[in-house]
Formats: sequence, structure tokens, C-alpha cells
Amino acid sequence: MGKPDFTRRPTRRAILGGSIAALGWSALERAEVEAQEKAGSQPPVPPRSPIRITRLETLMVQPRWLFLKIHTDAGIVGLGEPIVEGRAETVATAIREIEPYLKGKDPRRVVHHWQAIYRHAFYRGGPILTSALSGIDMALWDIKGKALGVPVCELLGGPTRDRVRVYAHTRTPEQLRKARARGFMAFKTNPAKRRPSRYVETPAEIHYAAEKFAELRRAGGDDVDIAIDFHGAISPATAKVLIKAIEPYQPMFVEEPCQAQNHDVMAEIARGTHLPIATGERVFTKWGFREVLEKRAATILQPDLCHAGGITEVRLIAGMAEAYYAAIAPHNPLGPISLAAGVQLAASIPNFLCQEQVTLGDGYLKKPFKVREGYLDLPQGPGLGIELDDEAVAGKLGHRWTNRESYDADDGSVMDW
Repeated sequence: MGKPDFTRRPTRRAILGGSIAALGWSALERAEVEAQEKAGSQPPVPPRSPIRITRLETLMVQPRWLFLKIHTDAGIVGLGEPIVEGRAETVATAIREIEPYLKGKDPRRVVHHWQAIYRHAFYRGGPILTSALSGIDMALWDIKGKALGVPVCELLGGPTRDRVRVYAHTRTPEQLRKARARGFMAFKTNPAKRRPSRYVETPAEIHYAAEKFAELRRAGGDDVDIAIDFHGAISPATAKVLIKAIEPYQPMFVEEPCQAQNHDVMAEIARGTHLPIATGERVFTKWGFREVLEKRAATILQPDLCHAGGITEVRLIAGMAEAYYAAIAPHNPLGPISLAAGVQLAASIPNFLCQEQVTLGDGYLKKPFKVREGYLDLPQGPGLGIELDDEAVAGKLGHRWTNRESYDADDGSVMDW
């Protein structure tokens, strides 16, 4: 038997692998170490080193956002965006009520904290508590990634793509052409209206909306995607007629063709058209999306990472959708933290379609996102991959944004907006 070769040095991977085996670490911890190895750098906080949450800080940020900072005793700050549009102060109060649970705890137990915050509330779900939980979840993943020195998508199995497609909002051909000049190749619009939609619409209003969409198609050409968002503000009866009118112009999808609360009605609309139906901005958690999928109400799901349960929950929703051959197009009419979370999620799932955005972070992030040929490059930084420009944000603190009120001009009755 030959002498052992003591001159050969073990590799770092071998040492880490042996440590894992010796300590009996979980599969998740193994994934963390492998992500660390792939990143090629020592983690700022080793997996077994203690780290504790010290406080939660919320910031009302213009134009209508609520940012969250979760501070730790390791000096790492996690960023999240917990918001219900028009209810920022209400969600900030919910964050303060959750803070006593999180203070003093290890932020890296992300899924454990998700379960505790969701289930111990007893009255589960709903837009306020789920949105508060969503922002907290984003911030905890941000801390975990920063502590290990890797992007969040590495902790979710590594990137499934090299860049993430995004779309811009447009209302007019001129806006579309300007956005295309900035690099966008996908867009979303609303049905053109001369007044709030009525339950049964006149042919003149249907023709008007269809022609305005046709103008966008002509301006963009057939090599771009243009989605249309009915915003749940059109009755099922009118939605069916309007969808038929715009079918020749092949929108990428029709979003919320009617109110999202009755998935049976949406499923009926979906069966009446070959266009993809999309929904999800007002659907919360895997339990809400289960019904959408089972009823075949939509083939494109739009969970909002600020509302649906954060990165943890939307990753599960994406897995459910994959089993139904449905695609994920994360909803995001909010801020750059939400966008960053959506990009990390999009990078980690196979059935991603397109990411909504209204800001690339200019005036909010130290390094805003940049659009190239309709895509965003994956951030290379740890966690969510972004850094807030605190000095710039300080000049945008405070807002009193509220949802608009819409009334019928003829009889004064309340209308959806």
C-alpha cells in the first residue's frame, strides 16, 4: 500500500463538501454553499455565523411607493417594497405590527418567517397583510443574498436565462415610437375611451377603441408585442365584443378583461377567444392562483411581487403555472425595488414571458437598469443586485397619493377606473 500524498492540497470545494457532510447541513444550505463557490468569493457573513434583525424602517417615497429597509447587526440592510397602491400608510402600520416578531431573529430563515407571518395572523391573506409580507420577503432574500455574496437567483437554482425581457406602457403611437427608440420592443396599453365604459357599449365606442389599438399596431409594426389591459373596468358582455374587435391586431395578451374576483366569468371569456388572457395583479398567494389555473381562466399569470407573497410565493406560483403550461409575466407598476425582485424571479424560472416596469430606477438607484434590445441584463451584485441612492431618495420622501375616483358623466354613478 502506497504512502499517502500529504503534498496535495484539498480544493475549497472539497473542504466545503466535507464540512457539509460532517455537519449534516440541509439541502438548502448545500445550495447556499454551492452558490457561494460559483460566485468565487468568500461570503460577507459565513452561513453559521450569527446575524440578527435589529429594526424595520419604512419610507414613503414619491410618486406613490413604500420602501422597506430591514436592518441587521451585521450591517447588512435588506430592501423590499411592501405597498398597496393608495394605502401606503396602512401597509406601513402593518409592517410596524409585524416588527416585534422579526426583531432579534435570524433573517436568513426566509421561508420559516414567511410561514410564521402568514399563518400566525390567523386571518390569512388579503391585500394589506399579504403585501406587507411580500415586501418583508423581498428584503429577507436581499439580506440572505448579500450575506452570502451572491444574487438571489443563484439561491433559487441559478439563472435560467442571461437577460430579462421588459415592456413599457404607451397610450399613443408617438409614445410607442419614443419608447422603441429607447430600446423597448414590447408594450402595454389600455383600451381607448372617450368616457368610462358602460355595461353594454355602443358600436361607436367599440370601433373607436379598436381603431386606436390598430394605430398602435401600425406604429410599432408586426415585430413588436403590444398587450392591452382592460383593468377589470369593462363588463363581461362588452369585453367579449371588444376582444373580437381587436383580435385581428393580435395583442400579446388581454389583461383583466373583467373584474378578477370571479374566475368562472374570466374562464368563459378565455374560451371565447384565441388571444391569451392574463390576470393576477389582484390575486394573492398560491391559493388564489390555484383557482385561476384549475378553471383555465388565464394562460398568462401576473403575480405582483409586492402583493402576491414576495419572491418565495411567486416562485411557487410559477411552478404551479408551469404544470398548466402557463407563462409568468410579473405585474409591476411600482418602484425599482419591485423591479429588481421581479428580475431575480424571472431569472430563476423557465416559464417567464415579460416583466412590467414603469421606472428603471433613475433618481432612485446608484446604478439604474438599462434596456438593450428590449431586455435588461441580470444584475451581478449580491441579493437583489441593487443599491438605493439614499441621497437622491431623501429628496423624494413623503406623498399623499390616493386612487382616483371615477363617475359616470350622465348619471353620476360610480365607475371602475
